[in-house]
Amino acid sequence: MMSQSLVTMCYIIATILFILSLSGLSHQETARRGNYYGMLGMAIAIIATSFSGAVNNYAILVLALLIGGAIGTKAALKVQMTQMPELVAIMHSLVGMAAVLVGFANFMDTTSTISGVEKTIHEVEIYLGIFIGAVTFSGSVIAFGKLSEKISGKPVLLPARHWLNLSLLIATIFLCTMFLSQAETGGGTFPLLLMTLIALAFGVHMVMAIGGADMPVVVSMLNSYSGWAAAATGFMLSNDLLIVTGALVGSSGAILSYIMCRAMNRHFLSVIAGGFGTASGAEAAVVEGEVHPIDAEETAQLLMSAKSIMIIPGYGMAVAQAQHTVNEITKLLRDKGKKVGFGIHPVAGRMPGHMNVLLAEAKVPYDIVYEMDEINEDWDKVDVSIVIGANDIVNPSALDDPNSPIAGMPVLECWKGDTTIVMKRSMASGYAGVGNPLFVKDNTRMLFGDANKMLQEVLKALKD
Repeated sequence: MMSQSLVTMCYIIATILFILSLSGLSHQETARRGNYYGMLGMAIAIIATSFSGAVNNYAILVLALLIGGAIGTKAALKVQMTQMPELVAIMHSLVGMAAVLVGFANFMDTTSTISGVEKTIHEVEIYLGIFIGAVTFSGSVIAFGKLSEKISGKPVLLPARHWLNLSLLIATIFLCTMFLSQAETGGGTFPLLLMTLIALAFGVHMVMAIGGADMPVVVSMLNSYSGWAAAATGFMLSNDLLIVTGALVGSSGAILSYIMCRAMNRHFLSVIAGGFGTASGAEAAVVEGEVHPIDAEETAQLLMSAKSIMIIPGYGMAVAQAQHTVNEITKLLRDKGKKVGFGIHPVAGRMPGHMNVLLAEAKVPYDIVYEMDEINEDWDKVDVSIVIGANDIVNPSALDDPNSPIAGMPVLECWKGDTTIVMKRSMASGYAGVGNPLFVKDNTRMLFGDANKMLQEVLKALKD
């Protein structure tokens, strides 16, 4: 059994490692090291907690660790990189559910001896912890469904939805006062249960109203919620490490959400209040103009005649697992003296940093990967750009059409280069359900087919 001072020391070390982990994850070059820091910090935290005086039933603890470890190991081995967004979402739901269960366990604890103001503060902690946890749980489940396409990405906009949200908020505040009043006399179960149901409904309604174009913001937002839920759990359990860790996750998620909203020209509250996107992706996919198809050999010829090439990866590249083939083409072109770079939109894919991780996995050099702000002013210097499975992030209507669901969203303006090659399976709209005029521009060529298969053909043509 560890002394309390030793446990506290372990918690301080774990906290430092978590901070180093966040710092490491901010750069591709140090991301792997950041993960190791996080793993080590969590291991220290689990061991310290397990051997602290707070644990009195090791059989249940070992069983829980075995079940959780088995689930985590299976997920790590099975889940593909393309499935990471929905995995993150469903993991957030578990944090939310944990906060709810811990909250009810604390509420039903009959051994508590606190009283007076301290008891009132503890009851507020319980109430807020359950509320945040329930919203996080239900919202994350819906986000998982949308990201995995088990639920339509179209926004579900109920009539008078803003008044509905306001009514739910007022009801929650009223139930809080009722709960605190009844808890003084040993009651409070009914208002707590009713608030939980309202919070679950609010989480569902909030995420269902958000369209596909804004799902990256939802992922980072739920990440923040899960952190605050963990912090609330820490207050309930009087666990300093949970409080600090939850605050770190919550604040970093909030900052990321703000950055994502800026990248998409969105207001965070507007996203939460109703989201964007279209109600009919099929209708939005209709664009007028002539399509100019191209084959793999013609693509190879264009690449060989170009001096400056920019590759724009999207979710389609992730689905096709084409990042390794892309890296081979990149190496070949650079060996032939071509200037090759990658243009990354902040919300490419369905999760912040998704494309960066895929490229790092394929060992693409970090120094040729450019963020949107770094490349958008230099498209006139690009001879050929290749869009691989991206749609919304290269859509001119975001700048040209004020009525577009993605109007105002900064995009990669690849059409300003000499030639744009777009790789897609079809002319279907992207995740936001918005048609793309880029496909019918005079300097655009469409290479239809599976991204990995077509890139393999392009690679073969380049070698020949």
